[in-house]
Amino acid sequence: MKLIRFGELNKEKPGICIDGNCYDVSGFINDYDETFFGNGGIPHLAWMTEQHKNMLPQVLPGTRIGSPVARPSKIICIGLNYADHAKETKATPPSEPVIFMKATTALVGPYDEVVIPRDSVKTDWEVELAVVIEKKASYVDEADAMQYVAGYTLHNDISEREFQLERSGTWDKGKGCDTFAPLGPWMVTKDEVEDVNNLRLWLKVNDQMMQDGTTANLIFNIPFLVSYVSRFMTLLPGDVISTGTPAGVGLGFDPPVYLKAGDVMELGIDGLGTSKQTCKAYATN
Repeated sequence: MKLIRFGELNKEKPGICIDGNCYDVSGFINDYDETFFGNGGIPHLAWMTEQHKNMLPQVLPGTRIGSPVARPSKIICIGLNYADHAKETKATPPSEPVIFMKATTALVGPYDEVVIPRDSVKTDWEVELAVVIEKKASYVDEADAMQYVAGYTLHNDISEREFQLERSGTWDKGKGCDTFAPLGPWMVTKDEVEDVNNLRLWLKVNDQMMQDGTTANLIFNIPFLVSYVSRFMTLLPGDVISTGTPAGVGLGFDPPVYLKAGDVMELGIDGLGTSKQTCKAYATN
């Protein structure tokens, strides 16, 4: 299944996409949140859709699409998880996953604008495969990890490199700015993804291909990441783990290339759809 959320920002309703059309399921489902995922929402939604698919109201074309997951308790990101990306940023590939967090207030829809923060001169892009957690997970064995995965979605891990790398402390301050986590368009349930370890992911800026990679090159694969992260924090239903980005970020160019107001990013992952964000300057008023 392909799960969407649609409507005005912070007032989104749950929906489902079937055969290219999207339908409103808010008559049966409150939202795609911790309660939904944790209480067996996916199989219930599948059954409900089968029983009532001819009665579901259609989502009108042109309706805003929001993040496919309501604000999760955590957005956990994995840094330097592609060897080519580590190399371009002059970093050593890690022996264990690098973990950082994005603020949940960074979450926006797949076609919403990205705001370049006040005083930023080094805002960058990162196409990533994100994993959505279905069940509460703590100290999960790697062999069992996929039982805790609901599905996958497309994520643009927007990053301010000066804030991240030059302002001391953790990476988080360059990762969690408002609008820095465009997610979607859909969350695709794991049963619809034949081989998550062999998906093409790409990103363009102003129609120029910047990133073109494959999840086959992940240093740490998804079962390992779910297990590893669960050793350090309890994962709750609806939490998001973003699994890293391949080479081609602005920081990796010589000289580096960064986003400016008016730039347009387009990105996609096989089977998970595409998204598009336009950058705008921070408004001081």
